[in-house]
Amino acid sequence: MINIQIAMLAMSLATQSNPMTVTLDARKAPIGLAYAHVTIPVVPGPFTIDYPQWIPGEHGPTGPLSDISELRVSANGKQLHWQRDQVDLYAFHLNVPPGVAAVNVDFTVLLNGGDGRMATRNILVGNWNRYIFYERNIDNTQYFARASIIMPPGWDYASALPVASHSGTRVDFDTVSLETLVDSPTDMGAYVKHITTWSGDGATTYLDLFADAPEDLKIDDKVIAAYKRLTPEAMALYGGRHWNLYHAELTLSDTLGFQGIEHHQSSDDRAADDFLTNPRMQMANGDLVPHEFSHSWNGKYRRPFDLQQPDYNLPYSERTELLWQYEGMNQYIGDLLSFRAGIRDPNDYPEFLASLYSTLAYEPGRNTTALIDTTTGAPYYYCCARGVYPSLRRTSGDFYAEGELVWLDADTIIREQTHGAKSLDDYTRIFAGGVSGPKVVTYTREDIERYLNQVTPYDWHGFFEKYVYSIAVTPPTDEITRAGYRLIFNDTPNKFIAGRAVGARGVAAWFDAGLQLTGNGSIGDVRENSAAWKAALAPGMQIVAINGRAFSPELWTETLNDAKGSAAPIHLLVKQGHWYQKMDLDYHEGVKYPHLERIPGTIDMFSAIMQPHAATP
Repeated sequence: MINIQIAMLAMSLATQSNPMTVTLDARKAPIGLAYAHVTIPVVPGPFTIDYPQWIPGEHGPTGPLSDISELRVSANGKQLHWQRDQVDLYAFHLNVPPGVAAVNVDFTVLLNGGDGRMATRNILVGNWNRYIFYERNIDNTQYFARASIIMPPGWDYASALPVASHSGTRVDFDTVSLETLVDSPTDMGAYVKHITTWSGDGATTYLDLFADAPEDLKIDDKVIAAYKRLTPEAMALYGGRHWNLYHAELTLSDTLGFQGIEHHQSSDDRAADDFLTNPRMQMANGDLVPHEFSHSWNGKYRRPFDLQQPDYNLPYSERTELLWQYEGMNQYIGDLLSFRAGIRDPNDYPEFLASLYSTLAYEPGRNTTALIDTTTGAPYYYCCARGVYPSLRRTSGDFYAEGELVWLDADTIIREQTHGAKSLDDYTRIFAGGVSGPKVVTYTREDIERYLNQVTPYDWHGFFEKYVYSIAVTPPTDEITRAGYRLIFNDTPNKFIAGRAVGARGVAAWFDAGLQLTGNGSIGDVRENSAAWKAALAPGMQIVAINGRAFSPELWTETLNDAKGSAAPIHLLVKQGHWYQKMDLDYHEGVKYPHLERIPGTIDMFSAIMQPHAATP
């Protein structure tokens, strides 16, 4: 079906010499509005324009139609009637008058509409797919556009787009393909800091920071130094690069929230105000920038064959089966690079892995749903898998986290099979090594297994069948003992779990009583067959009192530890809607946190994996 649709693509009217133009007027971004003016080459008669639906990197039909307002189409100064297609809601039909070679499309963008917040008083996240329409049924690599931005006074920007001219608050970019335009986020802001993180061989990488407050740009030199080590570590891992410049565009705003979307020569990274000034934030989420940077090799340069489509509006435009490589391996590499670069302490990796592994091992949904369902169904899991009991349903996060365990397991197998002579680094160099400008090279599952066999012969097909394509009641486990460790639980907080709990104002109770709790006692999830499950606690309830005392995270922990060895239940007062009820929690094993401890007399493989691999400057 997809091949037939590709064959039906129209000849692009927007050429390099006669491109579509788009001007993004962001001067009202501080109040949540932007204005887009698009000029589209057309031919007279019935004509259809599209708004992008399938957004690269978002792995689904996520184009934010609800953020379009006040749509107007005109030609030669006269308004034209438009009509939305009754089936394809991203398509808009026009009747172009005789003699008209281009139409103007103007619309207001609701930056903070139903699709989430994209702007604050001081920041705009500039994703071009939100600000364009274009001719229907075109190949986005052969359809050309010339973009411009108009910023509020005093603002600055970052973009991988080549600049034609810059005068005051207006920037005009060179003509590029529609694919390149959509692949080049252009963030803007009032408080901006550009950091050159690496330069060499005619290429440069930048960390571009956009903050809601100026104090959030006062970053410790040690933190900046770690991010400067990221590019050398990534190039040592992959054995080259496929970008000419790279802009890691990072917003620092509690209002915009946390996000990461990959692009070939840039990334759309969003984190909290204190992301770069709070060490706890770096420990918990220090893989954000490395993960998206790694995608330049794994995801943008090398891309699954059925994920690379030339039209953002083909029905079922992306097929997502191979996200266990695209996102799963990239999750492993993003974390690995964060430790190798020193954004996180390499000595903390066993603690990190204990938190990752145990979370997946204590997920009931894995007993019935194979990991492949979460990748094949990714467009659904991303957009629509919401609500209570996510541990029973599984989520899109599973093919990231469990994919990481799969690829860590593969790394330790390679090291064991070759007696330490080779590693997954050798695979990544075969997979995405070399030097070139931005381009796409597709791959299949057969390619993945062939590359791995070039590193070391092994039943890689059976390996992926076991852990990805079949139900696996436990996640990949052998990598822990193979690396010289064993999993234990005790009452000492795991620093990564504790860090995330504090960041989310939550309580770490999943591995003992079996609850996800917020700081005020609200229940987010209950683990099947846990003590909390058996007590009939449920999402949506709130624990307001413990043994007659008002709930607090500290009291919860103290009570669970005091109940250890006792036969008496823990008495809870629980609020559900307008109702209160008394419930008994029969749990007596104390607080539990996961850790990895060394097995005496074995080789510490994790230490070798996480140590820096790039030459010291």
